[in-house]
Amino acid sequence: MADEMALRVERRSIADNASGAAGDAKGRSVIGSGLAIREVVKSYGAFRAADQISLDIEPGEFVTLLGPSGSGKTTLLNLIAGFQRLDEGEIAVDGRAVHDVPTHKRGFGMVFQSYALFPNMTVTQNVAFPLRMAGIDRARADRRVAETLEIMRLSDHAGKMPSQMSGGQQQRVAIARAIVLRPKVVLMDEPLSALDRRLRESIQIEIRQLHQALGSTILFVTHDQGEALTMSDRIAVMDAGKIIQVGTPTEIYRHPKDRFVASFVGESNLIEAEVVQKRGSTMTLKNRAGYLFSAESRDAIDVGRATVLVRPERIAISDTPAANSIPAVVTSALFLGEILRVEARMQGGETLLIRCTDRVGRPLPSVGDPLHLSWGAEDCWVLS
Repeated sequence: MADEMALRVERRSIADNASGAAGDAKGRSVIGSGLAIREVVKSYGAFRAADQISLDIEPGEFVTLLGPSGSGKTTLLNLIAGFQRLDEGEIAVDGRAVHDVPTHKRGFGMVFQSYALFPNMTVTQNVAFPLRMAGIDRARADRRVAETLEIMRLSDHAGKMPSQMSGGQQQRVAIARAIVLRPKVVLMDEPLSALDRRLRESIQIEIRQLHQALGSTILFVTHDQGEALTMSDRIAVMDAGKIIQVGTPTEIYRHPKDRFVASFVGESNLIEAEVVQKRGSTMTLKNRAGYLFSAESRDAIDVGRATVLVRPERIAISDTPAANSIPAVVTSALFLGEILRVEARMQGGETLLIRCTDRVGRPLPSVGDPLHLSWGAEDCWVLS
């Protein structure tokens, strides 16, 4: 799982560099609206489901609200959609406050976990329904439906009933219905959670391509870190009704703000260490066993105790000692096909998780085998 997430981050990083930055709209048409969320509060008795949340979303941006169950992400989406009323704060679309505008007049496209298709209507009729409600003339509606079905690769299923289709096909119909009016903002609430893994990954790519083609602003809710890393321009990580960190997938994965983000997004090794020296953004630290290593930090952290994040795929293993390597003993080793998952305990008592590719000629380590672990300053991050 950690390797899949690391690969997703690498792919997104390459894409970000190619376009200049994540979320850059150059090279694609942008019809999306900007969203401004200001000090939003929603309470249920003494419990605050949304606690002073502020977030700016640029026109045409794909932003994911990511967090565990109960973090407030669906509550925030419902407040934006108008399904729930604010207790405090403001929500604006292109600078115009909408928190008092009825849901059906906000003009948002919406996709939910449940497909919510009309069982007695064909695919064409389901997709055409919003156009009919909007009073679009028949000829224009027929053209728009045909175009949308083509985009979603549903043309061959136009005459089918929902009960004749797979879960993935039904979800594509739901997405088609949400975008047929070409809304400036599309809200998606965990739309892929009911699908199996392979189908989910396939539709992730389709949604990302759809976003690039249409240029709508998309706000996507999920608890799946892989979805967020794959699809988003930016991710807002939430917990306990608050936004903890906002950043690109690369920033969130490589440079998490705190222990919660580091632990929730991907697998992590958290090492308690003492800061020995600071030089610019590089720190020299010493772990419990007295071994020195370097790490990067953007924050003004004083000399003293610190927590250091090292991702499992960033740790190199060797049978022989090398400069700055740390001795350890294997406590667990699993062969996962192309990946080896190894746990090793250092002399200070801390256990590190290591994930590395399987190499021809290298045997699987056994419990009790000595290993030497190493990583560079660029491979670990001092948490604030």
